[in-house]
Amino acid sequence: MLKDQIFKISSEAEFQKIALEVFSFQYTQNKVYHQFCQLLGKDTSSVSSIKDIPFLPIEFFKSHSILSSEQAPEITFTSSGTTGSTTSKHHVTDLKLYEASFTEGFKHFYGNPEDLVIFALLPSYLERQGSSLIYMAENLISRSKHPESGFYLNELRELAEKLTALDRAGKKILLIGVSFALLDLVENFNFNLKNTIIMETGGMKGRRKEMIRKELHQILSKGFGVDNIHSEYGMTELLSQAYSKGSGVFECPPWMKILIRDPEDALEILPENKNGGINVIDLANLNSCSFLATQDLGKNLSGNTTEILGRFDNSDIRGCNLMIL
Repeated sequence: MLKDQIFKISSEAEFQKIALEVFSFQYTQNKVYHQFCQLLGKDTSSVSSIKDIPFLPIEFFKSHSILSSEQAPEITFTSSGTTGSTTSKHHVTDLKLYEASFTEGFKHFYGNPEDLVIFALLPSYLERQGSSLIYMAENLISRSKHPESGFYLNELRELAEKLTALDRAGKKILLIGVSFALLDLVENFNFNLKNTIIMETGGMKGRRKEMIRKELHQILSKGFGVDNIHSEYGMTELLSQAYSKGSGVFECPPWMKILIRDPEDALEILPENKNGGINVIDLANLNSCSFLATQDLGKNLSGNTTEILGRFDNSDIRGCNLMIL
């Protein structure tokens, strides 16, 4: 079965092969994607490379049910949005696929979550329903073997005290937080952390003025006393995440890939070091759509890494990890 192969990919050739098989499957099983491909004059006979695959605009998740399965959804994740705005809905028919994706992806970059104390400072996400990030963080926290792990809403002093004490005790810690809350933390408390990874998930959520990632990371790095600020790049419509261990340069797990499209010709894929729109292949999206054209801007660098640059003008502010330039 396709889903049994996704997390065993170990080479570019395997990725290409399985991506084409997933395209063939979704072209046949996903009515919305099938119609979209037909409008572009694409079918399985005209696609021989991942660069030939049509990428569905991510906005379709706001207006259509994007499904490649006849199974009833086990959960529906929703995007954050301003009052009255239309939010994206990602119907997930197989939660085990999502859990496998974020667990294996996390292990790929950070090792086993049971070895870490995991703090999640995600107030804006905790205050609403349907967040895929909360689902992921909750699951990773449950896998942690440390009773100190947990969520924080507005208990900044308690978090600061625990973070300082456990770091001094030599515990390996991950603090994952939304940008405005991490800024609140460093503005109110002093840190000099030696054993802690700080990971921002982006988004001021209307609580603060947006700033470029470089400025944000400089403030957080100084405030926490760490050399690098890590980042997570994910969104409601995806079941996989890319991670950055510093400098805003992201790497994907083996079953995920970022391609850069020409801003003037959406069907043209650009070479390395060219700025353009971000297309994402997420093979874990097996039962929805694995080939998505986002409203994000970036450029691919060498070594299968990507720099996230911002967002297209006039696209709506959402909860994924971007700073506006």
